[in-house]
Amino acid sequence: MVTFIYIFLILLSVSTLYPFLNAIVISLNEGLDTSKGGITLWPREFTWENYRVVFQDERLMSGFLVSVLRTVIGTVTAILATAIFSYGMSRKELMGRKYYMVICIITMYFGGGLIPTFLLIRDLGLMNSFWVYIIPSLISVWNMIIFRTFFQGLPAGLEESAKIDGCGNWGTLFRVVLPLSGPVIATLALFTAVGHWNEWFLASIYVSDEKLLPIQTILKQILASNIVSEQTASMDAAALAHLQKAKTVTSKSLSMATMMVATLPIVLVYPFVQKYFVKGVLVGSLKE
Repeated sequence: MVTFIYIFLILLSVSTLYPFLNAIVISLNEGLDTSKGGITLWPREFTWENYRVVFQDERLMSGFLVSVLRTVIGTVTAILATAIFSYGMSRKELMGRKYYMVICIITMYFGGGLIPTFLLIRDLGLMNSFWVYIIPSLISVWNMIIFRTFFQGLPAGLEESAKIDGCGNWGTLFRVVLPLSGPVIATLALFTAVGHWNEWFLASIYVSDEKLLPIQTILKQILASNIVSEQTASMDAAALAHLQKAKTVTSKSLSMATMMVATLPIVLVYPFVQKYFVKGVLVGSLKE
C-alpha cells in the first residue's frame, strides 16, 4: 500500500511539473526547430534568442514593472487594511459584531455582477488608473476571517499588559498583535501577492492605456495571437528589427519565453515562505 502511494505521488508530481518543464525547454529552443515538434525534456537547438526578443520589447518590460509595483503595493496595502479591519472585528466589545460578520460573509457568496461593478469603478474615477488594481482588492473577507481567528487566539493578557503600559488600540495592534502574527501575515501575503501577480482580467476591462497593462494581460494577448506579425506589431522598432534579423523566433517560442518571464518571479518567492504555510493556514479554522 505504501509503495502504491509513493508511485501515485511520483506520477502526480511528474504530471504536474512536466508542462512547466516543457515550457522552459521550448522557450530555450530555436523557434523554427520547435515548429517541427518533438521537443520534450531538453532543447534540440539551444538559444537565448526568444528571451532577447522579450527583453527588447518595451511593452513587455513596462508590463513587468507594472506587475511588480502592483504586487508589492497591492499586497502591503491589502494586508495592512485587512489586519486593521480584522482586529476591530475580533474585539468582543464591538457592538453588533455578529451582524457585521454576517454582512461580510454574505459578500463572499453574492456580488453585484460585472456591469454594476464597472459602473462603480467608472464613477469612482478609477478607469485607466493604476489604483484600479489596488483599491477594489484592499479587503478580502476570507483573509479577514483568518486574521480574526488568529487574533482571537492570542492570550488576553498580552493586550491587557499593553493597555496597562499606556497603549491604545492602535498601539496594541502595531506593537503587540502584528509582531506576533508573522506566520499568518506571511501566508496571506503570499496568497495575496500570487493573486495580484496572476490577475489579468481587471486590466482587460478597466484599462486601455498600454503603459498601465500588467505583464499577465500582455501575455494573454500574446497567447491569443497565432501569427508572429500580430505579436510583433506592438513591439518597438529595435525589437522588431532584431526579430526580423534573427529569423528564428516563432509565436510559440515567444509565448513560452514570455510565460517564463511572467511566472518565474512569483515561483521563486515560495521557498522563502513555505515554512509558514502549515501554521499560517491552520489558524484559519473557524471558531467563536
